[in-house]
Amino acid sequence: MKAPTDARARHDAAVGRLAASYAAIPLDAPVRLAKKTSNLFRARARTDAPGLDVALLDQVIAVDAQARTADVQGMCTYEHLVEATLPHGLAPLVVPQLKTITLGGAVTGLGIESTSFRSGLPHESVLEMDILTGAGEIVTARPEGEHADLFHGFPNSYGTLGYATRLRIALEPVDPFVALRHVRFHDVESLVATMGRICDAGEHEGERVDYLDGVVFSATESYLTLGRKTAQPGPVSDYTGQQVYYRSIQHDSPLPKVDRLTIHDYLWRWDTDWFWCSRAFGAQNPRVRRLWPRRYRRSSFYWKLIALDHRFDVADRLEARKGRPPRERVVQDIEVPLGRTAEFVHWFLREIPIEPIWLCPVRSKDQWPLYPLKPGQTYVNVGFWSSVPRDPAEPDGAANRLIEEQVTALDGHKSLYSDAYYDEAQFWRLYGGDTYADLKRRYDPKSRLLDLYSKAVQRK
Repeated sequence: MKAPTDARARHDAAVGRLAASYAAIPLDAPVRLAKKTSNLFRARARTDAPGLDVALLDQVIAVDAQARTADVQGMCTYEHLVEATLPHGLAPLVVPQLKTITLGGAVTGLGIESTSFRSGLPHESVLEMDILTGAGEIVTARPEGEHADLFHGFPNSYGTLGYATRLRIALEPVDPFVALRHVRFHDVESLVATMGRICDAGEHEGERVDYLDGVVFSATESYLTLGRKTAQPGPVSDYTGQQVYYRSIQHDSPLPKVDRLTIHDYLWRWDTDWFWCSRAFGAQNPRVRRLWPRRYRRSSFYWKLIALDHRFDVADRLEARKGRPPRERVVQDIEVPLGRTAEFVHWFLREIPIEPIWLCPVRSKDQWPLYPLKPGQTYVNVGFWSSVPRDPAEPDGAANRLIEEQVTALDGHKSLYSDAYYDEAQFWRLYGGDTYADLKRRYDPKSRLLDLYSKAVQRK
């Protein structure tokens, strides 16, 4: 791919700065990225150590509209990438829901969206990537060749093998609009069965389905949202103002509720209200919403509020004033096989007092040893993001531990962006084991970076 000379030169200079900042960190000092935003919900040990200089690695290097590919720096957000690709009528094959998720973050830490039933996870559209390894070297990893092991082992490694500095990804054509059908179900089993048929056929009742996800409000009220690309002009909805997207899904009619969004607004339909989590800040109260500046109706701002809460224990202090114990944070995404999804959802609705929950089907195309979904098999991502009452007599993370046990029992996996409580032996059985150890020895022989268990579970 040919990139403008100045863009390529800026990229090379930025990589040089990153490598130099890595080399300057003492061998016994912790390594972290010096970045302003994060979409991780794990607590991390505080450190005053300098971070890696990634300030200049946040750009789109080039878009090749003819080849339908993009060269992108590792810290570039999907928001900025989409701004560069949509004018060409193109978009990444999978665009995670939140604007500040970075390309490198989505690949090393996984991501998912409503195209995942046909395009897998974000790392499956990567054609090649340059990685600063734990050994301090920049290597180019591709599906075949010298560093194919790193290419396949990088997803779900969370920066413990290295950091992506450049990624070349495939793009797909998109139309200016997305036509939506919100289909209501009165039982979860029917929803899951319909989801499976759509994943197999790519259509529902004779109409093509390009985008597919769902929301469960209760055991008797759930929805699939079926999206179809369209160039047909017409009126569109706007959920960046007073209307809230997830509430627009609900209806009582036996017929699907229809809607239309621009492709831009469809890609970011969940970001304005952080799915439904903005209600915790009062942002869905009509009186508050009218006063809430539009520029602050986005996930990155809500995340800052959460960070302040964690720093000053605001929520726990409020609970204590009411005579209640602190609440346990339950912010997780898990995948279970399609055939076990209804079982998990019913269990969750009985045991964990959180609603709504998000459903997103996914089919992986290849083997990815650190997150070993079976290629070609349909899994369903179940997302739930809130907190639950904490029993002081229970161990720390009691609800999360219970969820981990259930997911494992149903032959599923859990993303590692949030709290995890596995014991070490079980963790390595689930997340790469000997394969990860081999990669660690090859690409981080002096263990300058934390290993995956230390980072994801011990939260060092």
